[in-house]
Amino acid sequence: MREALAGLSVRGRAFLAAGVTAVVCSIILDQTTLARVGVLLLALTLITVLVLARNRYRLTLVRNVTPQLVAAGQPARVTLTLANDGLAPNGVLLLEDQVPYVLGTRPRFVLEGISQGWRHSVSYQVRSDVRGRFEIGPMSVRVSDPFGLVELGRTFRTTVPLIVTPRTVPLPQIPLGGAWTGSGDNRPRAFAIGSAEDVTVREYRRGDDLRRVHWRSSARVGQLMVRREEQPWQSRATLFLDNRVTAHRGQGIASSLEAAVSVAASVAVHLTHRGFAVRLVTATGEEPGSAWHVRGADLNTGPLLEALAVVAPVQQPRLETGWLTEGAHGGLTVAVFGGVDAADLPVLRRMQHHAGSALAVAVDVDAWIGAAPDDGATRVLAQQGWRAVALRPRDRLDAVWQELGHTSAQTARGAHQQVGS
Repeated sequence: MREALAGLSVRGRAFLAAGVTAVVCSIILDQTTLARVGVLLLALTLITVLVLARNRYRLTLVRNVTPQLVAAGQPARVTLTLANDGLAPNGVLLLEDQVPYVLGTRPRFVLEGISQGWRHSVSYQVRSDVRGRFEIGPMSVRVSDPFGLVELGRTFRTTVPLIVTPRTVPLPQIPLGGAWTGSGDNRPRAFAIGSAEDVTVREYRRGDDLRRVHWRSSARVGQLMVRREEQPWQSRATLFLDNRVTAHRGQGIASSLEAAVSVAASVAVHLTHRGFAVRLVTATGEEPGSAWHVRGADLNTGPLLEALAVVAPVQQPRLETGWLTEGAHGGLTVAVFGGVDAADLPVLRRMQHHAGSALAVAVDVDAWIGAAPDDGATRVLAQQGWRAVALRPRDRLDAVWQELGHTSAQTARGAHQQVGS
């Protein structure tokens, strides 16, 4: 009852005040008719408060976001399904869902005819031009009577995440090189030379085909041994993104960092669709949620794009090199850089040394703030053995990627001619 009285709306408080005033004036002026009006106003307000106070409503909410992973600039639809599981009917429902500012205005709905067993669905659309991970909800509900005298508020605590990934651009096919690497059981064994003793075997496991049993090794070891399955090498690529604050210029979605993230996302999708297992490395090291894909994962780019959606600028002067282990030699490395300086040269040389093929897209950070174009980063990368191209605000990424392919092909031809001579 106390909650219902506290939930009196402006109209309800006006009715209550008018009723009290009418009753007092009727006593002073000895007006019976005025007293009846005052009693009617008081009775209407208090009965409404009593009814809502005794109404033990139970509302349930199910919120769905489709899709939960959406590219920047693309819409997603939020569906709210509400049901009344209480034993008594309710009045009018006033709904307001909480959404981050970048997704749009807060949606509001008015639902009437709330009865026992009632169920209803409403939906609205959200869209963001900014990448990131956003929480939709919680939703606040206000129950009102048909006269609008009392409003009781409730808030659902549940939220649903929406991940907005960076914008991507389809990239053309270019020669990459240095792609084939492998380890463990994924590495092929050459049996063209050598004896049968060189066959790689392992212990028999329940369910193994008996036709794979290697009897000579089994007799020597004293237990059943089977031949390992021969599998092709796996194409692996390391995608490096320099997200240091000192390496970029600009603010918000117009910054060079956002351009670099978009480039990295486009390259990630392109490499994955070409059959590469891709891992993402930033200035702070390897991103744990984007490690090598499991072989046969149906070209799922979700983990990579989710990791890129939440990449933030870091206040770190130097690049982390812990991911450059001795066992990481070979394979393709595609890097997206901003500005580079003399302190980065040892890391750049080490990255190029560990890669079977090192390609780089250098975002021209000076051009991103309106200054004169500068190819300094591209020249520095080329001096360290990288095949690099520059990206400026007006450049098309697919054309820049095609230029990188031409650079790679020319470098490969030059190296072949040197070897031939």
